[in-house]
Amino acid sequence: MRPRYRTAIELLGSRVCLVLDFFPPLSFFAHTDPPALQTKKMPKSSPRVFPWPSLWLASLLILMVQSVLSSSSTYQRPAVAGKRQGFLERTLVLLDVNTRSSIRVLNENFLSLQLDPSIIRDGWLDFLSSKRLVTLARGLSPAFLRFGGKRTDFLQFNNQKNLAKFRGPGPDYYLKNYEDDIVRSDIALDKQKGCKLASHPDIMLELQREKAATTQLVLLKEQLSNIYSNITITARSLDKLYNFADCAGLHLILGLNALHRNPDNSWNTSSTLSLLKYSAGKKYNISWELGNEPNAYRSMVGRAVNSTQLAQDYTKLRTLLQSVRFYHRAHLFGPNAGRPRKNAILLLDGFMKNAGSVVDAVTWQHYYMDGRINKAEDFLKTRLLDTLAEQISKVTKVVNTHTPGKKVWLGGLGPAWASGISNLSDTYAAGFLWMNTLGMAALNGIDVVLRHSFFDYGYTHLVDQNFNPLPDYWFSLVFRRLVGPKVLAVRVAGLQRKPQPGRVIRDKLRIYAHCTSYQNHNYVRGSITIYIINLHRSRKKIKLAGTLRNKTVHQYLLQPYGNDGLRAKHVQLNGEKLVMMNNETFPELKPKTLRAGRTIAMPPMTIGFYVIKNINAYACRR
Repeated sequence: MRPRYRTAIELLGSRVCLVLDFFPPLSFFAHTDPPALQTKKMPKSSPRVFPWPSLWLASLLILMVQSVLSSSSTYQRPAVAGKRQGFLERTLVLLDVNTRSSIRVLNENFLSLQLDPSIIRDGWLDFLSSKRLVTLARGLSPAFLRFGGKRTDFLQFNNQKNLAKFRGPGPDYYLKNYEDDIVRSDIALDKQKGCKLASHPDIMLELQREKAATTQLVLLKEQLSNIYSNITITARSLDKLYNFADCAGLHLILGLNALHRNPDNSWNTSSTLSLLKYSAGKKYNISWELGNEPNAYRSMVGRAVNSTQLAQDYTKLRTLLQSVRFYHRAHLFGPNAGRPRKNAILLLDGFMKNAGSVVDAVTWQHYYMDGRINKAEDFLKTRLLDTLAEQISKVTKVVNTHTPGKKVWLGGLGPAWASGISNLSDTYAAGFLWMNTLGMAALNGIDVVLRHSFFDYGYTHLVDQNFNPLPDYWFSLVFRRLVGPKVLAVRVAGLQRKPQPGRVIRDKLRIYAHCTSYQNHNYVRGSITIYIINLHRSRKKIKLAGTLRNKTVHQYLLQPYGNDGLRAKHVQLNGEKLVMMNNETFPELKPKTLRAGRTIAMPPMTIGFYVIKNINAYACRR
């Protein structure tokens, strides 16, 4: 008997048994499809005669069987490519975590941030002292703040204060001159001691947004034409940048211009030496980096810097740092190679061979897609999410070949190249890439992930130009509050299955586990945090098993807010919209308590954090 007929009859239960005695042998159905059951007549030679009531009951049974087969899609759904014939998709996933020991321990600044030097050009650097921006950055501390990007290699340091400051405070009446307002703001900041914060008037911010929009067109034109102009970072600009990082509890990593070169193609250190002396005089605690994506220099400026030359440049920079007493123990990171394709891998290999011991951590970049993507569903493709693991494998193989055990950082990470994709890379949909990146990077031993970008122009940032957090910021904030640096192994049953030859099963349910952050005083040591990404279009049920069985769970379920679905720019936590209370106050992140033993139900296309609070995990107690 075909399995689907047997299952249908079993579902009918005792009512089927009432009429089986009047029904032909089951072998009658062995090679008959359901439509045939409705039209097939009994042979005339059949010795058995059915009374009319019996015939009526038999017909009724046929209709009941046919109805069950047609209405129960679980039992008659044809096999989908990649699934075994007859495979019934499981709706319940059993989940356990190894609480005895951790897989690895990450940097406490695992989730870190980046600012692009274009922030000097478009004027937003003058507004980094905003009380709201500092508050938002402080919410993600402790973290690194990398000041670097495509325009790193066009930065020139000028050891002068902004001349505009000495023109005086300007007219008494409001906003006659935009530059005078900037000067007035600078003078007010200079009078403050310690952390310097400002509250900028709305009309001043509106003028700045207009200026930034115009500058963005210029920056985009440079990017398309591959013709870039130099950017001057003045002493005043550096003061504002460091003040922002210091106020927010971020450690500044400053990228230096590697394309400032002598006629013999050696690196010109004049601007860097001047910058180092000024920063040392101010006692600025800064780490350093040289260049950005050196494998792309030929396409950018028509001049290549090979791995041998780059290694010599980094060795020279290390010597230069040691010559300045305040920075003789400063950290140096690099070479910040691009995506690990052929040219980038060759450059990284040569660099690690000649200067692997010079850097404190090896940095590289990864971006998932280009600006041609125009569907939110593209951010949910498992094949796209899995590209990161392949790239990590390539980079770590090169690093471990030359310097085993050297820390590896994702020195630049974003959902899309360049400035991102409007109404896509700044929406809820991009959160799946971001959260999966953090989980996959942690699982594969990446020590730090630097997110591009915290704030600026474009569509890949965490905070928009109205100083409002975007969905990826809220994901980052919940991650920072709940997830600690100790990574735990996850055991799952009912999720993975053996693929057919030549096929790859890509899971749409991503599950990661860490010890709960020790900085969160709502949970005692020994708690663990599990975060789950459900890429399915249906609800998934997850049952905690093993050491997690019958434990009280705090749920933090993040879903899009409003009617825009995946394109939403607002997020709700357990049904409550997340929004800043004021410039200095975050909303309360209230968990929903799930009683012990309750099954976790993940709605379709959502992200959830689950804290098992009373488990007393041995790996998390120390």
